[in-house]
Amino acid sequence: MHPVKLAIVGGGPSAFYVASRLLSLLPHNDSSSSFLRVHMFDRVWAPHGLVRYGVAPDHPEVRLQNCTHKFDATALDLRFRFFGNVNIGCNGPLSMPSPLSIPLSSLVSNYTHLLFATGCPLPTLHPAIPPSRHCIPALSFVHWYTRHPSRPPPPALDSFTHLTLIGNGNVSLDIARILLTNPSVLEKYDLPEQVLDVLSRSAIKHVSIIGRRGPLQAAFTNKELRELMNLPEASMVPIDPSVLVPPDGVTLTRQQRRTLELLQKGSQQAPGKTPKSWSLEFYRSPTSLTSSSPASPTDMSQLILAHTRVDPVTGRAVPTGETSTLSTSVVVTSLGFRAEPTATFLDPPVNHLRTRAGRILSASGTAIPNVYASGWAANGAKGVLASTMMDAYAVADTILSDITPGPERIQTTAASEYFSNVDSADIMMNPQPHPENPPKEVVQGINDGIVTQYKDWRAVDAEEIRRGEVLGKERERMNWEDAKAFLASHGRG
Repeated sequence: MHPVKLAIVGGGPSAFYVASRLLSLLPHNDSSSSFLRVHMFDRVWAPHGLVRYGVAPDHPEVRLQNCTHKFDATALDLRFRFFGNVNIGCNGPLSMPSPLSIPLSSLVSNYTHLLFATGCPLPTLHPAIPPSRHCIPALSFVHWYTRHPSRPPPPALDSFTHLTLIGNGNVSLDIARILLTNPSVLEKYDLPEQVLDVLSRSAIKHVSIIGRRGPLQAAFTNKELRELMNLPEASMVPIDPSVLVPPDGVTLTRQQRRTLELLQKGSQQAPGKTPKSWSLEFYRSPTSLTSSSPASPTDMSQLILAHTRVDPVTGRAVPTGETSTLSTSVVVTSLGFRAEPTATFLDPPVNHLRTRAGRILSASGTAIPNVYASGWAANGAKGVLASTMMDAYAVADTILSDITPGPERIQTTAASEYFSNVDSADIMMNPQPHPENPPKEVVQGINDGIVTQYKDWRAVDAEEIRRGEVLGKERERMNWEDAKAFLASHGRG
């Protein structure tokens, strides 16, 4: 077996699942394992991607069960190395600069194989209501309460009485639940003190959740819906019973039946008996958002909503011609995620990388040897952690079939325009790189104290937990400046 040195771009669940699968399928006692090295690069300083910066803080079980423990076990393998604060070949969002940026060609010349597990890091925006002081993406909100390195400003919750969420997926319900839960309940979880301080001053009294289709097409899970239903200090505005009647001839799935039952039953707390409330608005689609001028933080904006119905043939939401107006302090759009427009090998129509069965494709549709993609980068922003794991395992098996000699090996076809959109049509992965070293720029970044390794993360992780214990909570998160100072004071660098 020839030496295999795999570079993984991205440090989230998909990246770790691929690494874990490969390292476990080629265990240390396998004679071929000595030829395998896996180096992982992430733009942000801390690993784990959406597990750290996307999971709701009051859902610690999602991070702990089959995630971070498994990732830590992978990182303990001596054939694995993690490098944080390294941006690879992409300009990225201007709001999230990385301390070190290196071209993709540095990986091409230093590794035999390459995997993109970069996810879909940007929010999908609504064409009718672009971001403004009265309209913010849900991703900014989530990044605020998870202390993401992009550093979005805190929302002016002390000036907002009514918040409207566009989209009814689990992220919307996460945000609604955080806003409608008493901060005294949240303070034991993984919420930074700065976030708890803002939440403690919140003036939010009502949260509207808007969906362009009906309850049968709702994107939330029943688990998330039940959590919202059971909040002790918030009640749901009853839904018009006619909305909960399934169309004639439609056979409901078990999940759909349970959704309708939950919505018909309503919240645990009676409407009008709680300090806060929330509502699910089905068959509504925003068309515009206007605010008074000059605007002040306490102004209410006017959100125009087109009434819709579900086309029985296409399943799409189509306007009925009616409209209504909703007065709201702020709108939060939660419409999913998309790839970066500058991403290498991006297929714009589908908004993810050009792939087939985990292999990156050239512009002409041929598989590029030794170059792969997994997770949202390969498939778009869909699925949960379980489906991400299964996809990652399949991609790892494909990589293994390529690196393991024998009759079962899958062959790829070289592309004439190989890496033509990177630097040169002649660039190819290096079949004989240095067996251990990362690119020289990364080595320098480690020496300069700006590139993190997994041992640095473990030290910060333990310190965050220690600081949290002092405050009686799960952990107290650090930002990069905090982490850098802590690591420097403890002999790192």
